[in-house]
Amino acid sequence: MDSSRRVMLVERPRYIVPTANCFRLATGHRPDPGPGEMRIRTQWLSMDVMLYSQLKQVSADVTPLPIDSTMVGPTVGTVEASNLADFPVGTLLSGYWGWQEHAISTGRRLRKLDFGVQKPSYGVSAYGSSAFGAYIALEVLAPVAKGETVVVGTALGGLGHIAGQIAKLKGARVVGIAGSAEKCRIAVEQLGFDACVDHKAKDFAERLRAACPNGVDVNVETIGGRSLDAIAPLLNHNARIAACGLMDTPHLGDQPFEGRYTQLQSFLYLLINRRVSMRGLVVFDYIRSHSDAFHRDMKAWIDAGQVKPMEDIVNGLENAPAAFNDIFMGRNRGKRLIRVAD
Repeated sequence: MDSSRRVMLVERPRYIVPTANCFRLATGHRPDPGPGEMRIRTQWLSMDVMLYSQLKQVSADVTPLPIDSTMVGPTVGTVEASNLADFPVGTLLSGYWGWQEHAISTGRRLRKLDFGVQKPSYGVSAYGSSAFGAYIALEVLAPVAKGETVVVGTALGGLGHIAGQIAKLKGARVVGIAGSAEKCRIAVEQLGFDACVDHKAKDFAERLRAACPNGVDVNVETIGGRSLDAIAPLLNHNARIAACGLMDTPHLGDQPFEGRYTQLQSFLYLLINRRVSMRGLVVFDYIRSHSDAFHRDMKAWIDAGQVKPMEDIVNGLENAPAAFNDIFMGRNRGKRLIRVAD
């Protein structure tokens, strides 16, 4: 086929979460590589909450995409045509070329998935940015020791379900937080969490306290809001927090603590008195220094059956906008992916 489709950003979000009005599916000619270029056929797209920053200004550190640009995001694909000796046809690659069936590249900022990836989709799930974030959270930002209690937010999210399994294989007691009783059941029965608590339950704080009888030593924080309010009193002396996300922040892009400065001051007072350390996660800071170790360790854990990646697959590039919206609504079960092509 000589045609190629891509998803365009055509409007900023009207609401807190991105909806179908933000995107448009466009069809054009399949691009041909020039000298020193190759054409990549996209196979898999990763749906990530962090991509919201490409739609709307959420901080001074990130500039969103211009309107009428191709939507970007983590991708896996194979080289379909090449004028590059280092990238022969059939090479499996991961990168950030985005929501399109074909992309032209010179090879910059791409990674060959040549370290024994068990299947191509793992390039954006088990070895993708969310799983990498889980690895950094527990290896670098908030290292966990055997016998400690680890609380993981969004237990069935792309980062959370991997973080819980890593903490478990390190000998920790793992308590997940999820948005439904069904998700909590999956976390315990399929992923090996010791307990999981529904943060929508009226008695959520009491349930969490009961699930953490020895307090909390490590918190992989991805929710904020009511979840963090319930965790804070349970933090032990010298506890560690890896701040990986704020899914419960009511106004993405606005001041999340507006009108809540008293609560924030109380939280900081608790951190000081219990000697809690808290570090924020931006995965791009660690790619150069930790990618090889992450790939090595994750491959060994998967091969040994100690980590079981959970993929939530949607077929078709045209369904990417709806699938993206779903992760903000908590409808995914594991890492949400789009299968663009086999």
